[in-house]
Amino acid sequence: MASPLVERLAQLGSSARIAVEDDRGPTTFAALTERALRVRGALLADSGRRGVDGRASPSSLASLDGERILLLVPPGAAWISAFLGVILAGGIALPLSPLYPPAELEWLASDAGVRRIIAGDELAAVVAPIAQGRAVLRVEDLERAAPGPEGAISDIAADDPALLLYTSGTTGKPKGALLTHRNLATQAELLRAAWGFSEHDVLLHALPLHHLHGVAIALTTSLLAGSATRMLPRFDAQRVAAEIARRSATAFMAVPTMYQRLLGQLDRGDAPGFAAGARALRLATSGSAALPVTLAERWRDLTGTIPLERFGMTEIGVGMSNPLDPGGRRAGWVGSPLPTVEARITDDAGFASEGAPGVASGEAVAQRGDASVARGELWIRGPSVFKGYLGREDATAAAFQDGWFRTGDVAERSGDGCFRLLGRTSVDILKSGGYKLSALEIEEALREHGAIAEVAVIGVPDEAWGERVVAVVVAAPGREAECATGPLRAWAKERLAPYKVPRESIVVPSLPRNAMGKVVKPEIARAIAAGMPGGRAPSAR
Repeated sequence: MASPLVERLAQLGSSARIAVEDDRGPTTFAALTERALRVRGALLADSGRRGVDGRASPSSLASLDGERILLLVPPGAAWISAFLGVILAGGIALPLSPLYPPAELEWLASDAGVRRIIAGDELAAVVAPIAQGRAVLRVEDLERAAPGPEGAISDIAADDPALLLYTSGTTGKPKGALLTHRNLATQAELLRAAWGFSEHDVLLHALPLHHLHGVAIALTTSLLAGSATRMLPRFDAQRVAAEIARRSATAFMAVPTMYQRLLGQLDRGDAPGFAAGARALRLATSGSAALPVTLAERWRDLTGTIPLERFGMTEIGVGMSNPLDPGGRRAGWVGSPLPTVEARITDDAGFASEGAPGVASGEAVAQRGDASVARGELWIRGPSVFKGYLGREDATAAAFQDGWFRTGDVAERSGDGCFRLLGRTSVDILKSGGYKLSALEIEEALREHGAIAEVAVIGVPDEAWGERVVAVVVAAPGREAECATGPLRAWAKERLAPYKVPRESIVVPSLPRNAMGKVVKPEIARAIAAGMPGGRAPSAR
C-alpha cells in the first residue's frame, strides 16, 4: 500500500493557501511543497555522490532507504521543508532539541546511526560539537537545490518508517520510537475529524518539534488538514498571550505548564486583551501531562470552557480524547478512545479487569450504557501504534502483548467508556512540563558528580509542572554544600536538557532500601509530601 501521508501531501501541493507563517513571513502549500522537493532532491543527489558505503557514485539514488537524518533547524517553514524533504526521499527524520547539551546530542545521534545532519545557520554552534564524522548540510542550500526524480515518491509504502522520536524508558537511556507513514497519516486524520480542523483554521504553534506533541499531534494534524500554522520560535508566555490577544489563531495546543504561565501573565496584568482573545479561540487543547483540575477550572472561568484534554504517548499518538463539544468534557478525564483505537484495562497478569468489558473502542463506546468501572494498566492497539524501538527488539517485544501496547499507565474507565489516568505503573517514569522523563537516566547523569555518593530522583505532584523533578541526594563526606539545589542545578544544566534538570535537591544521610537493597522511592515521596522533617529520608522497615 502506498503512503497515505505522501498522497495527502500531493493533494495539497498546488494549493495557494497559507501553510505556515513564521517570523520570516507566510509560505503557501505550493511553495512549501516545492522547497520540500528541493530538499529531497539534494539529499538523494548527495547520497549518490557519497554512495551507500561512503564511496563516490556517479548518479543520484532513488531513495534514502530508511537513513536517519538528524534535524537541527529552528522552528518555521525551513524546519517543515527539511522534515518533509527527508520523508519524501524515503528517509527517517530525527528532530532533536538545540537545547540538549553536546554529550546528549552525540549519544542520540550515535544511537540512531546518524551520518548526515540538516542544520540551520542559526544553530551552527550547536551542531559543531557533533559534526565530526558526519556531513552537515545547510537547510538554506538544500532548499535552493534542483528537485529530484518524482516517480520514486510513489514507491514509499504505508509501513515505511518516517519519524524517529526518542522517549525515556526504564533502562535509564532513551529509546528511539519508529513512527510510520501510516501512523502519522492515521493520527492526523483522527484528530482532524475529532477536533474539527479545516482549511479555515490557524493553529498557534509554540511546542517543541522534537516531541510528538509538537511534530505530530499539532503540526502534522494542522498541515494535513489544510490549515495554516502560525509557528513561534519557542514558547514565551508574553508572546503567546499577545498572539492570542490579537486573535491571530483559531486553535492553540499546549501542555499544562503553558496554561499556568499564561494565567500568570494575566495575574500580573501583563496580558492586555488576552482574556477576550482566549474566549475567541475555537479550540484549546492540553496534553503530555495531566491538566490539574484547578487549572482547567481557571481556564473555564476565563473562557467559558475547559481545555480539551486527551491522552497520548510517543508510541501510540493520541489514543483518547474528550469531545469537541465543551459540554461533554470532564475535568481530570482524558475522554474516550478515538475511532480505530482500542483500549483495554488489565490486571497484573494482563487479563481484562473483572467487573467491566475487556475492550473499549471508539466505535463502541457511545453504544454502551453499563455502569461498570475498571481500574488497571491501560493497553492500546490500532493503526496509530508505532512500529517498534530502533535497534531494541527486546524492548519492543516487552512493550507488546498479543498485539496490545502496554502503556505503563494506570487508568480508570467509567461505565460510559470515559477514561481517567491514575498514575504510572513505574515510579521511574515522571511527567514534568509536558515531557515524559526517565528518573534512571537523570540519576545516571547525576552520579557523575563527584560530591554525590547516592541519589534517587522522584516526581513530586506540582500544580505548574504536573510533577516536579526532585533529586534526593546522599553527599560524599564534607561535600554537602555542593549538593544543594543551586550548585547542583548549575552543574546539571551543563549535562542535561533543561526540562530534565531537577528543580530541587534534598540532602539526606541515607536512602531507604528494602531487604533486597532496592531504594524504596514511594517511601521517599511520602516523606517529602509530609515535609521530610529535618531533611531526613525515612528508613525502610
